[in-house]
Amino acid sequence: MLIRDAIAADLPAITAIYAHHVKLGTGTFEEDPPGPEEMVQRIAKVQGAGWAWLVAEQEGVVIGYAYFNQFRDRSAYRFCAENSIYVRDDVRGQGVGKALVEILLRRATECGFRQMLAVIGDSENVGSIGLHVSLGFRQAGVLKAAGLKFGRWVDVVFMQRALGEGDRTSPL
Repeated sequence: MLIRDAIAADLPAITAIYAHHVKLGTGTFEEDPPGPEEMVQRIAKVQGAGWAWLVAEQEGVVIGYAYFNQFRDRSAYRFCAENSIYVRDDVRGQGVGKALVEILLRRATECGFRQMLAVIGDSENVGSIGLHVSLGFRQAGVLKAAGLKFGRWVDVVFMQRALGEGDRTSPL
């Protein structure tokens, strides 16, 4: 498996992977899959800020992607990143997501971030929760019934991990 920065040629695979999760999963609260034009804008915003949007490739085929961005736009959040990971359904549970997040953690630290958050749709998403626990994330809270998808209420699980010096020192 090769993990690398996303390029324009990866757009169809990225769009298809995300559309699958939007249509069938509760890991994202989007209900209508964004088209290629929207995905181009999302990738450009992340990469344009100098942050990582990665793909995992196996035998020349994109099998997953992950990225991080600033948790919120307000300046006080400038040292807090949020990750997002989406893996093709037929390779879930094979270490693709973990390999992607490991690199995201390093790249976010290199960018000066001090905290990484995972905002996980659905408290029943044991795969994503377990992946994050295995990489040192701890549960920071649960928003009960924060979303309604597929006719049922869905929780949001917040997980958090310090990066680098974390909150032991000031980055300023």
